[in-house]
Amino acid sequence: MQAPLFNASLVAPGPRNYVDSQLAGWLSTHAEALNNDASLSEELVPRLAGSGLFAIGVPVSQGGAGGDVRDAALAIAEVAEYSLSASFAFWGQRSFIEYLLQSPNQELAQRWLPRLIGGEHAGASGLSNAMKFLGGIESLQVAAQPVNEGWHLNGKLPWVTNLRKAGFVVAAAVARESGKAPMVVAFDSARSGVQRSADLDLIALRGSNTAAIDLDAVSLAPRDVLHEDASTYLPQVRPAFLAMQCGMSIGLARASLREALALSEARRGVLSERIREVQQELGQSVDLLLEGVLDRRFQTQAAPLFRLRIVLAELAQQAAGLELQARGGSAYMTPAGNTFLRRWNEAAFIPIVTPSLSQLQTELRRHAPAA
Repeated sequence: MQAPLFNASLVAPGPRNYVDSQLAGWLSTHAEALNNDASLSEELVPRLAGSGLFAIGVPVSQGGAGGDVRDAALAIAEVAEYSLSASFAFWGQRSFIEYLLQSPNQELAQRWLPRLIGGEHAGASGLSNAMKFLGGIESLQVAAQPVNEGWHLNGKLPWVTNLRKAGFVVAAAVARESGKAPMVVAFDSARSGVQRSADLDLIALRGSNTAAIDLDAVSLAPRDVLHEDASTYLPQVRPAFLAMQCGMSIGLARASLREALALSEARRGVLSERIREVQQELGQSVDLLLEGVLDRRFQTQAAPLFRLRIVLAELAQQAAGLELQARGGSAYMTPAGNTFLRRWNEAAFIPIVTPSLSQLQTELRRHAPAA
C-alpha cells in the first residue's frame, strides 16, 4: 500500500495519517517510560516496524510503501507528538534506510533493507561527526587502515542513537590514508572489535538506545562501503538527514501548542492569539521545508535548510514555553497525567542534537557573503 503523499492539511495539528490506533495507544501509555528509563528500549523498533513506519517513503520496488522523504519526515513528526524518544529512534532507523536508498552500492541495500524495514535489526546514523566534518567543525573520529583488499576500522563514535542491544548496523564516515578521500561505510554489531558502551546517562530520552561505540581493528570489505567519497555523498544525503530530523521539532511543537491552546481556551486565557500565531508560523515553516525537499533546492542550497532547522527548533521551544504559561502553577505539580515536564525536557534536547543550533549558526556565519 502506498503511503499518503504530502498534503497541506497535515501542517497544522489535525487528523493523524501515519500512526495507527494500536501504536498511538502504546506510545501514549509508555511515553513517560520511554523518556525516563530503558525498560522498553528493545521493544521500540519492532513496535514502530509493526505499524509499517519504516516502509514510509521507501520505493515499493525496494520493499517499501511508496512516497518520499517528505512522508518520512511527517511520520517522524507524528510520532514525536507522542514521544520524542520514539521519534529519535525512528529518525535513526529511517536515516540509515535513506543512506542505503541513496548509495550506489545496491548489493548493500539489498542485504540490509528487508531487515531494517521489518524491524528485525536496528539502523543507526553515526554521521553526526561526519556532518560536523563536512562543515569544517571537527575531524573524523574513525580511521580506515588498508588491509589486503579491505580495511580495519579504529576509533570511536561518542554518541549514536538506536543501538539496539539485539543487533544494530551503523553508518560512519571514516578517514583514509593520505591522498584518498574519506568514505562512508556500514558496520554491524556482530563484527569482531565493535564494542557498544552502556547507555549514556541522559536526563531524558533514555529509551532511545543511545550509547557510544569503540572500534578496534574492525574488518571491513568493499561490499560494506556506502560511498567511496564522503565529500560527494554527505551533501547528497544531508537534506534527507536534516528534513527528517526536523520532524522531531515539528511534532513536539504541535503537541505543546495543542495542549497550550486547549488550556488557554478552557480558562479564557489571553494566550490563545499568540498560540495560534505560533501554529501558523509552524505551518508555514513546514511548508517551506517540504517544498525545498520536493524541488531539491537543498541539494545545492544548504543555508535555507539550516535556517529552517533553527527556526523549527526555536518554535518547539516557544511552544513548550507557551504550554508552561498556559498551565501556570500546575506545571510545577506532578499529578497523574501531567506530561508537561517530559515535553519540557524533550524541548531542551532539540537545540543540541547534531548539528546543534550553535553549529548551524557558525556554519551560516562562515558562509555569509562579505559585506
